[in-house]
Order: sequence, then C-alpha cells, then structure tokens
Amino acid sequence: MRIGIHAFDGITMFHLSVPQMVFDEVARQGLGDWETFLFGDRPGRIRTAEGYGIEGIQGLTAAEGADVLVMPSWFLDGRPAGAAVRGTLRAAHAAEATIVGLCLGAIPVADAGLLAGRPAVTHWQAFDLLAQRHPDLALDESVLYLDHGDVLTSAGTASGLDACLHLVRTRLGADAANKVARSLVIAPHREGGQAQYIERPLPPRPDDDAISRVMDWAGQHLAEPLSIEVLAAAAHMSTRTFVRTFRAATGTTPATWVRTRRLDEARRLLETTDRPIDTIATDCGIGSPVTLRQNFSAAFKISPSQYRARFRAEVAQTEE
Repeated sequence: MRIGIHAFDGITMFHLSVPQMVFDEVARQGLGDWETFLFGDRPGRIRTAEGYGIEGIQGLTAAEGADVLVMPSWFLDGRPAGAAVRGTLRAAHAAEATIVGLCLGAIPVADAGLLAGRPAVTHWQAFDLLAQRHPDLALDESVLYLDHGDVLTSAGTASGLDACLHLVRTRLGADAANKVARSLVIAPHREGGQAQYIERPLPPRPDDDAISRVMDWAGQHLAEPLSIEVLAAAAHMSTRTFVRTFRAATGTTPATWVRTRRLDEARRLLETTDRPIDTIATDCGIGSPVTLRQNFSAAFKISPSQYRARFRAEVAQTEE
C-alpha cells in the first residue's frame, strides 16, 4: 500500500512523523507491504517549524495512484487550500484512495469538498474557523477521530496516533494494530469516541500510575466482572475518586472503556481464531452471544459473523 504524506514549509516535525512512524512500523514488523512517501505543492525541499530542512519532497503528481493520502497538519493561520491541493485530493478520492486529515489537516480536506454534509473533527482551536468556512459540516468536539471509510479526520496532535492506529486496525486487524502500538510504546486503548479534552495523558508505561495499572490489569481479565467498584478497588481508590481520575486521564468513563476493550478483544478473536460466537462472548466478558451481536453491530455496523467472513476474505485477497 502506497501512502502519501503531505509536507509543507512550517510543518512541525511531530505532525510529519506521526503517520510515517505508524505506517512504516507495519513494514518493519513484516505485517504488510506498506510504503510511505512525502509530497508537497512542489518537488524539492521544505523547512520545518523547528528549522530543519528536509530534502527529496515529491510533487503533487506523486500522489497519483496512492492508496492513502494523509494531510498530517496545515498552516497555523488556517489559510484556504490552493486549487492544486484541492484538485489532488479530489482526484485521489475519485480514484478510491482513502483521504486522511489529521489535526489541522482536516482544513484542506474540507476545502476540497470531501466532508460536505458529514461529521468531522479537527483540533478544537480550529473549530470556529472551520465552522465559519464550511457551515455544512457537523463538527464533533467529543471524539478523537471520525472514519467514514473513504475519509478520516482526527482531533489535535497526539490524536493522530490513534487515527493512524485505527487505519492499521481496519486494514490489517486488531492484532496487527496492537503489535504496532506495542512496538512504538503507545497505548492501543483509545477509540474514536473519546473526548479530545484530556487533562493528563496516560504515561507510556503501564506501571507509572494507578489508572494505567488498572487498565493493564483489566485488559488481562476481560472475562471477569469489571464493575466500577471492582476497578476502583484495584486502583485502591473510592469509586467517586476513581471515576473522576479515570475520566481526567482517558477522556472517557470506566464503563465505556471496558465495553470498548471487550469489543476490541472480540474483534481480535474473530480475526485470529475459529471460536464460536458464544465462546467469544464469554471469553470477552460480554456474556450472551445476543449481547455480543447487539453491541458489536452497534459499534462496527456489521455483525460478528459478517465481520469474520469479510476480514478473512480481505486477508485472502491481500495474500493473493
């Protein structure tokens, strides 16, 4: 899979490196034949916000035939995207490439008309600007990323990591995404439906604080009852303190996080095992197969059986 990443004068090294680190790790881990390249408005050289010069930037024509185009950020003044960039994004979209707008990168994606009438997300500081320029957008401040299948947008800065991991997960499965996350020492826990207003990011090591320790423990005991009382006890906190601290650290509630982790584990088991649906429901702590089917369908818009069949068909097609 060829993945083009847009580079421009003034982009930060962090924004430019996020999709490269995640997608190149797929190849480094031998999980898929993925290749990234940098392209810009013109071929040659750019200068980053930190003052570094980067050579070898390809021109817009390099985007032709790419499977994914990533706009990893945008100019801080929020200027409208030029005609050439808009045309490149539209042509790639028409050719069935996936278009990704990370952080302020949602601005040129919206300017290209690829988000008209659709929900979208960007860095919270750019919400007013984007809403004024594109009043037909349904901007959502309560999520980390939104995926329409053909177009994906994410909230600010580190949310780009979550969005890129999500793309790995949708293309290669939960197990591959978890391997990439572990290799990069980032948590694979954050799903799209979490607030971007996180007061304190989770530490990179699971033993750095009580919340991370509980999340790590709960992930290994999904088949067991995981009520708020059980989790609070594991964290040695009162339930009220635990709920408040958990939300501050993760941007979501303990119950929502546990449900998401169980569904993610169900998805992994559907991809990697032949276990019956009722067994998977028990192993994930969801209970009955009916509850699993209802929750899975609500979360992923597909039944567990259909997901298993589709995933295996996609893997077989990739191997061919």
